[in-house]
Amino acid sequence: MPCKMLIDGDWVDALDGRTFPVDNPATGEVVMEVPFGSAADVAPAIAAARRALPQWREAGAWERGAILRRTGELVRERVDELARAMTQECGKPLAEAKGEWGSAADVFDWFAEEGKRAYGRLIPSHVANKRLMTIVRPVGVAAAITAWNFPGILPARKWAAGLAAGCTVVGRPSELTPLSSMLLASLLVEAGLPPGVLNLVNGDPAGMGEAFTDSPEVDKISFTGSQRVGSILMRNAAPHFKRLSLELGGSAPVIVFADSDIEQAAESSVTAKFRNNGQVCISPSRFYVEQPAYEDFLEASVAAAERLVIGNGLEDGVTVGPMVTEAGRNKVEDFVGDALQRGAKVVTGAGRPQGMDEGWFYKPTILTNITDDMRLSCEEVFGPVMAVSSYRSLDDALAQANGTPYGLAGYAITRDVGNMVRVAEELEFGVVGINDLVPAVAQAPFGGMKQSGFGREGGQEGLQEYLETRFVSLAF
Repeated sequence: MPCKMLIDGDWVDALDGRTFPVDNPATGEVVMEVPFGSAADVAPAIAAARRALPQWREAGAWERGAILRRTGELVRERVDELARAMTQECGKPLAEAKGEWGSAADVFDWFAEEGKRAYGRLIPSHVANKRLMTIVRPVGVAAAITAWNFPGILPARKWAAGLAAGCTVVGRPSELTPLSSMLLASLLVEAGLPPGVLNLVNGDPAGMGEAFTDSPEVDKISFTGSQRVGSILMRNAAPHFKRLSLELGGSAPVIVFADSDIEQAAESSVTAKFRNNGQVCISPSRFYVEQPAYEDFLEASVAAAERLVIGNGLEDGVTVGPMVTEAGRNKVEDFVGDALQRGAKVVTGAGRPQGMDEGWFYKPTILTNITDDMRLSCEEVFGPVMAVSSYRSLDDALAQANGTPYGLAGYAITRDVGNMVRVAEELEFGVVGINDLVPAVAQAPFGGMKQSGFGREGGQEGLQEYLETRFVSLAF
């Protein structure tokens, strides 16, 4: 399958001929050189999407859905090839990569059907000679900017929803992990997507972002990434009143109640925390354990963490791969160093594994003696660090859990229905998982509050992000 940019149905190099190496973070080896474009490459992609919009918009939900459904089938058929490419570019274990592609296929399945449910409604009129109604129409041309940590599911969510709604799309993956997006785009083409309906550019993040915000031909931007870049996009889009959806990360708390099965709670916590080496926007990071269960939870969590196997994700038995970049590992080391200086205690992990000099590896780490002035208490670590504290009252636990500018995901583990109801209503997060630390699914909305952004992906809400509601008044 081609690994180039896709513009108006053609696989092309950057206009200036530049390329960028895709590195394997487990070995440092170059996997492949791919085109690395600039703002100049964005213009023809946007133009192609604009030209293709009328035909795709009027194609009908059934025709669009058939192509999306076929794409999901192709993802499942090619999962081994796709997963290997993903592991090579982002380091996650092969089993995790296969699971991610399975979720991406589910997203295409979901929106293949949900696009048929872009309903309007009839509104009772106050006079006999009028009929009032709403209809929904595609937003138009959508730019989809995705992050490196989930290079399969993130574009799938944006592309499938936009295409199902009748929008045309210009995708821009992270330059660190473009291969998965390029392979996914090739499957859409194979499934029968007409030229120009999906275009894919890769290259300079700042220049391409500005090209999207400045172009009057781009009607919407959907972005997954950092608060810093999200703020830039908002500022640059403001003069044009351009529609935005932003998912900007999180610092997810977990409230563990003493009535829980503590062994199971610890096992599920470690599995979720160190999934993709903690490089997950909804990764549970701050654990607040009810005092009577604190020591048992900590002991069980340490045992589970020490059973994890660190290594190259392509090797059998590996459960934790490397960080994607050296800068990411350095950031984790800074967070841990800051915590230790302020009195935190290492229970397990911390530091680079011995004998693993190649690649950006960092040990799964559990810290205790956590205080509110530590960076990891309120900022997004985005790495394999699990901070464990105790609490005596639920009021205190909720105050600590909500004490962050982020609002993407929050969790609780309990058997008590009353506790479930209270945390569901009082955790200030767009996604709340109760006894479920991996809650994201195709059929449910995903997105944040506060400084974690706005807008939703998945579910019926994900389709609405790419639709405009039009009121029609008929007088006769």
